[in-house]
This record gives sequence, C-alpha cells and structure tokens, in this order.
Amino acid sequence: MTGARYVVEADGGSRGNPGPAGYGAVVRDADTGQVLAEAAEYLGHTTNNVAEYRGLIAGLKAARDLDPDARVEVRMDSKLVVEQMSGRWQVKHPAMRPLAAEARGILPAGNVTYEWIPRERNKTADRLANEAMDAGRQGRQWEPAQAAPEPAATAPAPEPAAPPAGRAAPADLGTPTTLVLLRHGETPLTPLKRFSGSTGSDPGLSEKGRWQAERAAESLAARGTVQAVVASPMLRTRQTAEATARRLGLEVRIEEDLRELDFGAWEGLGFAEVMERHPADLTTWLGSADAKPTGSTESLSTLARRVARARDRIVQQYAGQTVLVVSHVSPIKTLVRLALGAPPDSVHRMELSAASLCAVQYYRDGNASLRLLNDTSHLR
Repeated sequence: MTGARYVVEADGGSRGNPGPAGYGAVVRDADTGQVLAEAAEYLGHTTNNVAEYRGLIAGLKAARDLDPDARVEVRMDSKLVVEQMSGRWQVKHPAMRPLAAEARGILPAGNVTYEWIPRERNKTADRLANEAMDAGRQGRQWEPAQAAPEPAATAPAPEPAAPPAGRAAPADLGTPTTLVLLRHGETPLTPLKRFSGSTGSDPGLSEKGRWQAERAAESLAARGTVQAVVASPMLRTRQTAEATARRLGLEVRIEEDLRELDFGAWEGLGFAEVMERHPADLTTWLGSADAKPTGSTESLSTLARRVARARDRIVQQYAGQTVLVVSHVSPIKTLVRLALGAPPDSVHRMELSAASLCAVQYYRDGNASLRLLNDTSHLR
C-alpha cells in the first residue's frame, strides 16, 4: 500500500550562533496543505546548524508517527541541510554527522526528498522556532497553542504589517551587529582584471589603490559609526584597513578566514588566458560551487564555510557594534550571498568594484539584512 503524502517544513535558529536555540517543524497534507502536526523545542545553547537539523528530525518523526510508510517532501530554508541530506554536499562537521544519520534513518530510504525554499516561504516553521526560543528565555518549554488547526493554504498569505505571532518585534532583538564590508583598493593587477588570490605574490596597493583607501577612510571617519576594524591577512587588505584605523585610532585585527580564494594555476592570469589554458576547469568552476580552480586547494563551497566561520566569530565578539571588515571580492560576495540566502552561483552575477562598500546587519534571531551593495560614492 502506498503511504500518505506529506510536506514537512522545518526551521531552526540560534540567537547568537551559538546561543539560545530552538527549532520548529510542521507536517502538512501534500494535497490540501492542511496542518496535521506541529513540533517545537527549546534546545538551550547551540548553533543554527544543530537547530536546523533538530527541526528536520522532529518533522520527520512527526510524519512517521502519522504514517510510517509516508512519502515526504521536506522544505527548508537551510541550504546546508538540504544539500547535505540530498547527498550533494558532504557532512564534514563531526557534530552534524550523527544528526544527519539520525534523520536518514527515520523513514525508508527513497521516501524523502528535499527542496530549498526562501525564508519567506517557511514562516510557520520559523514562527514555531521563535516561539520555542521565546519560551526558553522565559524558563519554560514550548507548548502547542490551544487553537484550531491552521486552514489549508489556497493562495500565498499577504506580508503581515506586524511581526508574526511568536516572533520578537525588532525592538526586542536589540541593536544589530553591522559589518561594513570594504573591498581593498586597487593593486597593479586589479585594472588588468587578473586573478589575484591567497597564494600568489600578495601585491600591495598601487598609487591609485592608496588614494582609494584614503577616500574610503575619510568617508568612514566622517560617518563616525565604525567601532572596530578587521582585515584579511593579505597585504592589500591590511594597507586598506590601516588607512581607516589610523583616522579612528583603532587597531586592525587580522582574521585569517577572510583571505581571498586560492586560485591555484590561475593566479596572475586574466579570464581570457584561463579560458584558453584551462577551458574545462573554468567552465566546471563557473557551474559548480564544489569545483576548484586548476591546482587550487579550495572551492567556493569551502570558501563559504571559512568565511561563515569568520563572520560568526566577528558577530559574536562585536555583538551590537559596527565593524569594518576589509576583504576581497570572493569573500565579500559570499557574505552578501549568505545574507540573502542566494545560491552559490550568484557570486558570479555580482559586481564589486575596488574600494567599494557593502553593509550587512545581523540580528540576534539569526536573520540578516543587506543594507548596501557596491557603493563607490566616496570615490567620486
């Protein structure tokens, strides 16, 4: 007998990452959209990724309890969980492996499929996760509301004028942590549009690059909001960061994980030269986040993981502050991509000029907001 068809929507969050965390999950009838079961739990102090996996596990268990032969489509806004559970990404983190294994063992192999959805389509699970975290803040565990089941959805719900029930209003989330992302000024390689990564000659700023760094510093000092300066270890980023740090009387903290991608054999070459010498590798790299430049040690996927580590450390250390982060094209595009929840290949569709500014704000509930992209007004 063919099992029932369900949709599981799951989400998890950590206010601080790591910090107070919780998950939410909902099981719907695949044909009508009717809510059949809800689950949420406060997890204590842990990370977003753990909370996301725990939400998935709870949703799958709730679906199994309704029908152990169910066929389930899981929808989540966590690209990490969806890609790992679909088998396209490896589960490398030791804390994630047992959770992924547990999730795979809940329903028969082949009965579960995974789909990534944007955050705005995952509002019910997101609400439940926030209800669980709110309950934990009050010293209790989440309990289901005594209310009629949610009706089947016949059309997308309109955007609410106020925050959804169970989610803290913006005033309750405190002051966001703002990362002002500054790409370094020009080097001799920049106007030639040559690949310049983390394993090449490590060029310093050109005369124009030093001028750009000073103009950025002047603009940032005039705003008066930057409270800390963090930079990649590369010479060009340190020189750019030091221009602002001098004006503000701050020290430059070096963050190794903000360095540029390792471009391997492409270092110092232009795009046309790489296409001529390594056409297959370039085409594969442009089409897959897991592909590596010829002779390189890392892909865009591995870059994203280390950049996310750096982001999390900075947000935790400078919670509620404005931090100037001086880095390179690939890391900054990746931070923007992660903030938007965009797919990995979106980095190839962004323009990021030398000495341009971007800004992302991070809130305690795990949400991010892109505030600025490729601003070069200070250079005009």
